[in-house]
Amino acid sequence: MTDNAQKRLLLVIRHSPYGSGLARAGVDFALACGAFEQNITVLFTGAGVLQLQDQQSGAALGLKDIGKQLASLPLYDIESVCVDAEARARYAVDLDSSPVPAQVLDAKAVRALIAQHEHVISL
Repeated sequence: MTDNAQKRLLLVIRHSPYGSGLARAGVDFALACGAFEQNITVLFTGAGVLQLQDQQSGAALGLKDIGKQLASLPLYDIESVCVDAEARARYAVDLDSSPVPAQVLDAKAVRALIAQHEHVISL
């Protein structure tokens, strides 16, 4: 017997926007999943929450603005975006001006979110 139900995928983004290629790889991965109609949730935690700050520019580093990519998540039907409340507070990220709407989750809710997904990928 085969299971045709689509598995839920959680992408955990832990890296700052311009510190390494992993930040962009995470966003690219999410967009690719959305393009192929995968059921994906994105969770920003640790330094990854810094990707949600508005008015960032990687131009000085010769990099494209990651905020523009994040703003396109809803266009790929990725509407489940979450933020670890502790990381948000630690890095003082203002989500009111974030490039993408995100739901803030406390530690208990983060653990529950991870448990709800069949596949968890951390970048």
